[in-house]
Amino acid sequence: MLTLSRQDQQNLVAFLRDLVAIPSFSGDEKGVAERLKQEMERLGFDEVWTDRIGNVVGRIGPGRGPKLLFDGHMDTVGVGDPRTWSHDPFGAEIENGVLYGRGACDMKGALASMVYGAALLKQSKLPLAGDLYVVGVVQEEPCEGHAVRLLIEEEGIRPDWVVLGEPSNLQISRGHRGRMELYVTVKGRAAHASMPQRGENAVYNAARLIFALDLLAASLPEDPLLGKGTLAVTQIYNTGGSRNAIPDSCTLIIDRRLTLGETESKVLAEIQGAIIREGIRAEMGITEYHFTSYTGSEGKVAQRYPAWVLPEDHLLVQAAAWAVRQVTGERPTVGRYNFSTDGAYTMGVAGIPTVGFGPGEEGQAHAADEHIRLADCITAAHVYAQLAADLLQEA
Repeated sequence: MLTLSRQDQQNLVAFLRDLVAIPSFSGDEKGVAERLKQEMERLGFDEVWTDRIGNVVGRIGPGRGPKLLFDGHMDTVGVGDPRTWSHDPFGAEIENGVLYGRGACDMKGALASMVYGAALLKQSKLPLAGDLYVVGVVQEEPCEGHAVRLLIEEEGIRPDWVVLGEPSNLQISRGHRGRMELYVTVKGRAAHASMPQRGENAVYNAARLIFALDLLAASLPEDPLLGKGTLAVTQIYNTGGSRNAIPDSCTLIIDRRLTLGETESKVLAEIQGAIIREGIRAEMGITEYHFTSYTGSEGKVAQRYPAWVLPEDHLLVQAAAWAVRQVTGERPTVGRYNFSTDGAYTMGVAGIPTVGFGPGEEGQAHAADEHIRLADCITAAHVYAQLAADLLQEA
């Protein structure tokens, strides 16, 4: 088994603390990107570069043959109310072997482990038949899959396998539900609030639709692995001339999680059916995320991300399970993520075999006092190195 030296384990922790101490909210990842590139270069990666949207790419290998891509995102969500934290969100404080801070679990811990796992592979001097890429992508949180799509389609890095570092508590995830973000703008007719009978209150119409959507949510299909499709109204806003005017429109934002077999057209038809049954006037569609990277690159991304599942008997799932077993001595569980990841593109769109494996617990993602066990980061680095060696080593 490939094993990090004590010094390299200490360096991994120091590097992770640096990453957590640098704020990197979506669209503002420059500081972390520079630190990531610096560490890859220091560790002797064969090639390191930054693409036009700010993804940082490191390569180890002969420059030919099959390709394995370790996917990690550099961005984090915001802190929220700092008063809900008992640790400085950017203090990278360590207590009893646990590191606290925004992004520690989601997913700078895995990113540091991937870098040091790759470095361990290079130090081993094993003859490799293919290349390992470690990639820190931008803006995964608001539009998962977009940055890695550009890397694959523009940079021409078409991997044979992808490993996502999203937190899985050192277990293996082989799929997750998809998601769509939709808007429904319910129409009304403006009037003075002192004479509401002269108008048509769009908020009241929207309330009827919300009730209908709640009934629809109860009947959504379920997949044995991925679970049930869900529907939730997550934001409401309306237009009106003032607070003493009957609003003439009310817009709902809907988070729709798609289980296996659900399609975009089916989702849109279901919501349109609810609108028709309620007899209200409304417009609907898929929301767009307006992408501006720290490099200045801009674009628009439709907020639709498919569900995906990799068969449990696939080579990549079995190889990942074997690597975990070699390192830990235990058989990992094979399940799914609850949230959406870059796998929505790599497997869901591009059809590239993809699994998830990372240190940290899913429940820590986006939470106050987010944290990760440092021992798990060391274990993950060993698993990443072992998996890469198993897949890429010359026969």
